[in-house]
Amino acid sequence: MKIRIATYNVHKCRGMDRRVDPSRISDVLSCCNADVIALQEVIADARGEPEQNQAQFIADRLGRYQVCFGEARQHLGAPYGNAILSRASVVNSQSYDLTRNGRERRGCLRVDVECGSQLLHIFNVHLGTSFFERRHQGRKLISTDVLGSKELEWPTIVVGDFNEWTRGLATRLMSRRYGSVEARLHLRRKRTYPGVLPLFHLDHFYFDQRLELVKAELVKTKLALVASDHLPIVAEFRIT
Repeated sequence: MKIRIATYNVHKCRGMDRRVDPSRISDVLSCCNADVIALQEVIADARGEPEQNQAQFIADRLGRYQVCFGEARQHLGAPYGNAILSRASVVNSQSYDLTRNGRERRGCLRVDVECGSQLLHIFNVHLGTSFFERRHQGRKLISTDVLGSKELEWPTIVVGDFNEWTRGLATRLMSRRYGSVEARLHLRRKRTYPGVLPLFHLDHFYFDQRLELVKAELVKTKLALVASDHLPIVAEFRIT
């Protein structure tokens, strides 16, 4: 059983040209053929035009995706946070608060999707920009409240924007427990941010030993270079 998963910080669908256009995000993702798509920095405003409810708009444009949304905070009166789009059947979803006091609210969204005869736990993470903030969030992430929970019986994948380009505590804690998509080994280009001239590798995949990484790629099309300030990564796994 194989599954393709993408992670993409869409930056509120605001491109490097400052234009907000969720249709460009969906066009970038259309070439990925991902079964599950993890999006960070998404606005879910259901009050106005369809484009303002960004995750749903992108899912509708791509077709055949169920949307799960995890609110981290409000942005101009609208829910803002992480979203997961899934072609696989979602049997459960849950949001976790990773906020450190005094910093911007941050969250993690988990979905459990059907993969053949079993489930797959997928976590979509967006950590903070402060060094000490990420140390707090890394510990919270691996605690028994989140990834260390006894209720996680099935294979687990953790993806998202970790805002960590050096080997900080969050990276070290995750690497001790999980395998990872290493930029130098698995991606022809190792940097994902900022999109038009990538200098840093902020976006990561972590996976447990019951999963085998088949391949991974950094999506660096002309459109991807301007659609957001990050580039998407797609990885394919085999469940062993």
